[in-house]
Amino acid sequence: MRRTVAVIGGGYGGAAVAKALDEEADVVLVEPKDAFVHVAGSLRALVRPDWAHHIFFPYDKLLRRGRVIRERAVSVDPGGVTLASGARVDADYLVLATGSDYPYPARTDTDVSGEALARVHATHRELADAKRVLIVGAGPVGLELSGEIKAVWPDTRVTVVDPAGQLMPGFDPAMREELTAQLRELGVELRLSTRLAEEPPTGPGRAKTFTVGTAGGERGAGHRAGRSEDITADIWFRCYGVSVNSGYLADSMPSVRTPQGLVRVTERLNAVGYGHIYALGDLTDLDEAKMAGHAMKHADVVARNILAQVRGEEPVAVYRPSPVPSVLLPLGPEGGVGQVPTPDGPSVLSAEAVAAYKGADLFTGRFAELFGTG
Repeated sequence: MRRTVAVIGGGYGGAAVAKALDEEADVVLVEPKDAFVHVAGSLRALVRPDWAHHIFFPYDKLLRRGRVIRERAVSVDPGGVTLASGARVDADYLVLATGSDYPYPARTDTDVSGEALARVHATHRELADAKRVLIVGAGPVGLELSGEIKAVWPDTRVTVVDPAGQLMPGFDPAMREELTAQLRELGVELRLSTRLAEEPPTGPGRAKTFTVGTAGGERGAGHRAGRSEDITADIWFRCYGVSVNSGYLADSMPSVRTPQGLVRVTERLNAVGYGHIYALGDLTDLDEAKMAGHAMKHADVVARNILAQVRGEEPVAVYRPSPVPSVLLPLGPEGGVGQVPTPDGPSVLSAEAVAAYKGADLFTGRFAELFGTG
């Protein structure tokens, strides 16, 4: 008797799990979007509209036997999932893979790929006319966006503001020094230990010249600390603020959620207390950065454990976060920094290595293969 697996969310981890289980289980993938969005390519799509369509992958070729239901889950309980339409999918195994939301343009804010692509094109037109760009948030997203903008418009003034006192804390000093050097070479102005006195008067990603005050005064990338000063820009982007998508568990399974909305998981990636329910990706309470690469590794562990259970075997695959943080942070197609764990500790990657591994195509070829569009 074939078992039913309901996968809630078709992002990086959810799509990979659904694909891996398709041959040996009846897979039902619940996903409101009409196409997978390769968010690692979203920032390049913003500056290269001719390339932007490469980040969208329809779900129609992902599964050979299973099915995709284009709906939103409103409740998940140990026996299955209830959809926004009122329909229900009963399942023997459940995979929670709904991830998180993040401000546009790092993530799209619509479930319709055509609408998302149109917005990217519209924002590109407004960005192309801007002479001064303000990016609020100096994490990987904000820094990557600054590099993409500079790669296309090297004369555009890009200012990155963040209240933190240093870039990428917790990473190897050599990587952080290289990152600072590349940003300086690109002409990106870093304003660290700095907060905006108020939010800009226009919405993010909308062109309108404005001036905002700041509080604090350290100027990074080799600049000495100075007094607070105003910033004038023609457009700005918010590059901070993650929200976890786990509200559908609030009433039916509140015990699995942390106060932050994350799902408590075991080393086998089971939701704590449930041997047939798994969680992966940004949703988990694992002590590691929320990255697509981690979600794909989670997916492999979850798929192996469910396949073992379907075959009547003991699930033994485990996932343990690396004590060494990793990152691949492109700064345009040819620049960037990276760090990967090795048995001897962190290994810092060169700009050439980052470009070759990720920056050149941002892994679009890998997902074309996964979704059968290559």
